[in-house]
Amino acid sequence: MLDQVNGLPVHVLVLHAAVIFVPLLALGAVVYALAAPLRSRIGWAVGLLAVTAPVAALITMLSGTQFYDRLLSEERVSPAGKEILDGHMANGTLTFWLTLGLGVVTLLLVALTFRDPRALPKGADLGFAVVLVVLAAASGYYLYQTGDSGATAVWGTY
Repeated sequence: MLDQVNGLPVHVLVLHAAVIFVPLLALGAVVYALAAPLRSRIGWAVGLLAVTAPVAALITMLSGTQFYDRLLSEERVSPAGKEILDGHMANGTLTFWLTLGLGVVTLLLVALTFRDPRALPKGADLGFAVVLVVLAAASGYYLYQTGDSGATAVWGTY
């Protein structure tokens, strides 16, 4: 289902959505968490990104798995290439789970502060900020690692 569109691998088409939406969610979540005065203006966009980015990461991960399975079944992957792709897939899976966590925590913060940006006690606000900064950094790091290993798999010499 998620393998090809007109002969092109879906994965190479949809991965660009994750490459765009995951960093936007990371940036939006951090700004939302740290800049309470901006919350009323950006809450709707951050909430939308909190749904869109994990969905993009999930579709990218699922289509990548189907692409990988097809390449293996057609015996188009060398042992060295398989090792690179296995690392790529592990990074992609981590990226999805971290992005999902980032999205859920972001949605929770937006839901709790949408009507009143200063509704949370300072300790809770700080707790959300710390968790969101960590999840945003981890999501960005693994997104980069996933892309780098994917580029190595496609363009590298092995």
